[in-house]
Amino acid sequence: MSVKALEFYSGIGGLHRALAESSVEGTVVRAFDWDQAACRVYAANYGPGLVQKVDIGSLTPAELASLDAGLWLLSPSCQPYTVLNPLAKGAEDPRAKSFIRLMEDVLPELVQARKQPQRLLVENVAGFETSSTRERLVVTLRTLGYSTLELLITPLQFGIPNSRLRYYLLAKYGSLSFAGIDGQKERVWRHIPGRGSDWIDTRMHSGEEAPDVAVAAVREYLDEDTGADPHPHAIPEKVLEKWGRLFDIVLPSTKRTCCFTRGYTKLVERAGSIIQMNEELDTTQTFDAFLEAQQAGRDDAVRLLRPLRLRYFSPTELLRIFAFLPPATCGVPERAFVWPEDVSTKTKYKLIGNSVNVRVVTELINYLYE
Repeated sequence: MSVKALEFYSGIGGLHRALAESSVEGTVVRAFDWDQAACRVYAANYGPGLVQKVDIGSLTPAELASLDAGLWLLSPSCQPYTVLNPLAKGAEDPRAKSFIRLMEDVLPELVQARKQPQRLLVENVAGFETSSTRERLVVTLRTLGYSTLELLITPLQFGIPNSRLRYYLLAKYGSLSFAGIDGQKERVWRHIPGRGSDWIDTRMHSGEEAPDVAVAAVREYLDEDTGADPHPHAIPEKVLEKWGRLFDIVLPSTKRTCCFTRGYTKLVERAGSIIQMNEELDTTQTFDAFLEAQQAGRDDAVRLLRPLRLRYFSPTELLRIFAFLPPATCGVPERAFVWPEDVSTKTKYKLIGNSVNVRVVTELINYLYE
């Protein structure tokens, strides 16, 4: 029997795509988001009429009950909880209100009417696990009769060269239980139970053994290099001149990139890695020569960085890293992902940065139905 799913805070449909690629026979019957651009991209990829542009805080129990969905997929706003926002207010942030209302007001009414979803998956930024919203969420779900499982997972655990640690909560209603947890209900898991061992960041724990996961090189996710000069996604020299030393720079052979955020290409620090296409030059030595020339007052100092061929990742490359598309070198015909013609590159980066990693969520949906 096919599972009916609702997708809340749907963005460009990462949760939809994950369900479609999972082993679960399921269909998203309605998606909800407030962002107009996200809704247009969603409709272009999954068909008109499926996504509803709406304030999720205004949805009623009767509306959701009529959709008769057994699975809820939710990726609420991370801004109230992210460490990148020093003014983050958690549950007091207006952007947190719709999710809290959905869980504390709408879901209890559905349970009372016996119209509740049997399973839920919630995704958010690492840091959510210490928030008051998380505490309220877990208490509410358990009071309503759900069992819960919490995880912190990164795409690196699935061989994808991207460090994007995210919090996930899985919930099952009534007598449904989780496989492989051996009674360890209270811990925050660092791997899917029964599949491997806890993830260890070897950068933070020297001397630890690296996890038994073969992480792919960045080059497997790159577009074909046409040799265009300048590259369409080249870093502007005025940006390099002022902020170049602050970028996280990776090579095609690198097996890790930093977390890409909605501010990619607009922010320098903690927004995502850039790529140095010329692997023959030493990055540090080249930047040292640039800084020395800059301090000597040379107006053309930034030209010393040109041979590095520094550029941003393209939107298509990020779609591969986020697993909306397969790696460029995997030999599998590339699935289509459609951008409406008038969606700007800036908006593409914002929407991808707000999205989920499809591969990670696919694996979690599979586990949720074990």
